[in-house]
Amino acid sequence: MIELKGVNKSYLVGGQPLTALQDISLSFADGEYVSVMGPSGSGKSTLLNMIGLLDRPDSGKLLIDGTETQDLPEEDRARLRRQQIGFIFQSFHLVSRLSALENIELPLMFAGISLKQRRQTARGVLEDLGMADWAAHLPKQLSGGQLQRVAIGRALVSRPRILLADEPTGNLDQKSGLEVINLLEKLNKTGITLLVVTHDKNLGDRAQRGLQLVDGRVISDNLDALQVDRA
Repeated sequence: MIELKGVNKSYLVGGQPLTALQDISLSFADGEYVSVMGPSGSGKSTLLNMIGLLDRPDSGKLLIDGTETQDLPEEDRARLRRQQIGFIFQSFHLVSRLSALENIELPLMFAGISLKQRRQTARGVLEDLGMADWAAHLPKQLSGGQLQRVAIGRALVSRPRILLADEPTGNLDQKSGLEVINLLEKLNKTGITLLVVTHDKNLGDRAQRGLQLVDGRVISDNLDALQVDRA
């Protein structure tokens, strides 16, 4: 369970305060599939970064499984993030000099897992993603859809309970984008909580629940939306 209680966040831009989130109170149950939509600058990515413990609220509380996280030491936040949360970004954020396999291994390396164990685990993830034949390929040798699959693999290798995707299909063609979102939805069906930020209404409408943000506020939360057919 993820809970935000009265969360506010502002940044200084050109010396002037810019409000990113205003009095956000939300909860997400385990295994939910939620889309987050709204115009540019509405606070979508800030909300994801807050839930992903990449940022701290100026005020309010963020709880994961009942534990308040906003005042935890950074070491504890990093451990919780590493153990519970996976991130997928529009721009992939892969290390260009590392192979697909090595990119997927990175979170395990930072967690202190042995080379033998992390390599075995990463190979298993690549196989699950249908990417085993591309294990030794560098990012520049892969298509956009393949790059995003590797990025998803990196997010999954630590077996997170929460998957946060920020415009995961934004840099992909329609076919590759559909393949990626089908993969994310398949993962959600295994019990992973999935939050997807998107500008694409067709993608947003696929989620069980849809949030709309404007100027840092939630203006719509479709808690009662029926889950669409994902076939």
